[in-house]
Amino acid sequence: MPLFGKKMGKEKDVKKRYIFKEVLGTGAFSEVSLAQDTLESSKLVAIKCINRKCLAGKEESLENEIEVLRRLRHPNIVQLFDVFEEKNNVYLVMELVTGGELFDRIVEKGSYTEKDASSLIKQVLEAVDFMHDLGVVHRDLKPENLLYYSPKEDSKIMISDFGLSKTEDSGIMATACGTPGYVAPEVLAQKPYGKAVDCWSIGVIAYILLCGYPPFYDENDTALFAQILLANYEFDSPYWDDISPSAKEFIGHLMCKDHNTRFTCKQALKFPWIAGDTALEKNIHASVSAQMKKNFAKSKWKQAYNATAVIRQMKKLAMSKEDHSPSCTQEKK
Repeated sequence: MPLFGKKMGKEKDVKKRYIFKEVLGTGAFSEVSLAQDTLESSKLVAIKCINRKCLAGKEESLENEIEVLRRLRHPNIVQLFDVFEEKNNVYLVMELVTGGELFDRIVEKGSYTEKDASSLIKQVLEAVDFMHDLGVVHRDLKPENLLYYSPKEDSKIMISDFGLSKTEDSGIMATACGTPGYVAPEVLAQKPYGKAVDCWSIGVIAYILLCGYPPFYDENDTALFAQILLANYEFDSPYWDDISPSAKEFIGHLMCKDHNTRFTCKQALKFPWIAGDTALEKNIHASVSAQMKKNFAKSKWKQAYNATAVIRQMKKLAMSKEDHSPSCTQEKK
């Protein structure tokens, strides 16, 4: 009997359907591999392999993640294609995104403006608004969970990692979870909470996108939590001197201590900094990228996977197709 309900795939053996390539990343309980679909040779996917022994006691959490991902079909949310179960492992077949992490791309850019930040936040808001309409709360929105779909300059942004997500119909949410610097005051106050916690996190992300450093920071968690509980943050000079009043007002509506008056995604999407023309087009790349490199060193981040390895594998596949002539076929037989 499957742990996670009816299988989404027809094959019992994931390795009959997919050809596993290289390992893209490893975590405490799982390993992510690049794989090629045997039914559609040009299609590459990311397969998350979770060891059942490591899963012991955490089955409910994974079942919840699968249930949430099955509900979500949105262009800015990494999609779950299939679930396979074997005696020793559970496999999640996910949409492959190859553009890398949000901060990496911003640092690499030659130019970056408030308008760029506004466009990024708009995509996140649209995806989270879609989730909220379906009663899903992400609960762990942070820059590491925002990935670019492809290496293209105009690539869309994707939300990933729904391991802490929860549906509102699954009961009252009161568990303290998430990543300290991005968690809302009501979570730390150990009060029941809801969708508004995601809106707070989006406000924190928007803040960082405009200055390159976090609004709350302290080596001591107790001091950090005290700052967050009071919503005690500032727009420091000189980093915020060239940022528009509209951007600061927008952040204030999201990073609002009272979750009852905090902007919803729908309200945020209508605000002029997102929907209008108040986001400035002055290049702020030098200041923001310098702060990002200083405050978000790569060693501190969890690598989702090695995007470079994916791109290299895609090039190999393209070249093998070009070389696939009758003579080559004869040699392989």
